Amino acid sequence: MNKHIGSSFDDFLEEEGIREKTAEIAAKRVLAWKLDQARKRQKLSKKKLAQRMKVSDTQLLRLLDPDNTGVTLQTMTKAATALGMRVEIDLIEDNSRQSV
Repeated sequence: MNKHIGSSFDDFLEEEGIREKTAEIAAKRVLAWKLDQARKRQKLSKKKLAQRMKVSDTQLLRLLDPDNTGVTLQTMTKAATALGMRVEIDLIEDNSRQSV
C-alpha cells in the first residue's frame, strides 16, 4: 500500500526530507528565468549584462543557472539593477505546516 495516497504534495516532500531544498530550487529557477526573460526583452547579450553588473561572464552564468542555488542577495540585486529592475522579497505564512 502506498503511504502517500491521500496526502498532499507538501506532505510527501516533508516526509522525504526534501521540502526546503525543493522550494529553494524552485525559487532559483523562477529567478533565473525572470532575469533571463528581462535580458532577452531588452535585447542584451549575456556578455553585455555581465559588463553592466561588473561581474565575470562565469558569475553571470552561475546566476542564470536554474540549478545553482548558491546566489547571494547582492548578486541578485546587481542583476536586477543592471536590468532596470529591483528585487522584492517577502515572507509568507506556511499554512501547510502544523503548529507545535
